[in-house]
This record gives sequence, structure tokens and C-alpha cells, in this order.
Amino acid sequence: MTNTTHTADTKRTTGRALTVLAGVAGALLLWAVNAPWAGVPLTVRQGSGTQQIGPVAVALTALVAGLAAWGLLAVLERKSGNPVRIYRIVTAVILLISLAGPLGSGIGIGTKLALLGMHLTVGAALIIGLPGRRNCR
Repeated sequence: MTNTTHTADTKRTTGRALTVLAGVAGALLLWAVNAPWAGVPLTVRQGSGTQQIGPVAVALTALVAGLAAWGLLAVLERKSGNPVRIYRIVTAVILLISLAGPLGSGIGIGTKLALLGMHLTVGAALIIGLPGRRNCR
């Protein structure tokens, strides 16, 4: 591997890590604005009971989604002739499916809107940011 290739790989890895962290930060920001400040606890139906969504759950969920998206993109880059297009289609479909969660389990309109905002924030960061601008076609 040449030094130029190594530098490009390092920049890409750093950029992708920052993108995943930006998704986590965006979700946490929305949680912080909606939960304590607005006085609206983010509560969802969990089985026969309810559960409040806290910052740890928000951060971990966004992080897992980000790492999964990164893994998908890495596999597509190795196996596909058009990885960015396939990645964006697959992740957009997954994002749309994920929106059913907040709509179905969120208790109250405030919770539903906050959770939808978190899903869309993380999804947009990952769909747009992970492939990077130089890979857009």
C-alpha cells in the first residue's frame, strides 16, 4: 500500500467515524431538546407496559445503526460495481421501515414527533454522509 493510498484510507475512515458520531450527537441533541426542556418524557409501549427512552438508549441505538450502515457500505464497496447507489437505496428503505417504530409505539404526539426526528436525523447523516461527497454519482 502506498503512502497516498494509506492517507486516503485514513481520511475515509476518520470521515466515516465522524459521520456516525454526528448521527449519535444529532439524536442526543433532539432527545435533550424534547425530553427535559419541553417536559415531555419520551415514553414508548414495551409489551404490556411502558418504557422511558433515555440518553443511553438513544446513543446506543444511533451508534449501532451507524456501525451497521458502515458495515453494509464496506461490503457493497467490495462486492458491487455501484456501491453508493445500492447503499442509498437500501438504507432509505430501512429508514422508511424504521419509522413504523415511533409511530406504533410512541405514547403521545410529542414522543412520536421526537422519535421520528431522531430516526430522520440519524438516517440522513448516514445516508448522505457515510459514502462521502467524492463517491456521489
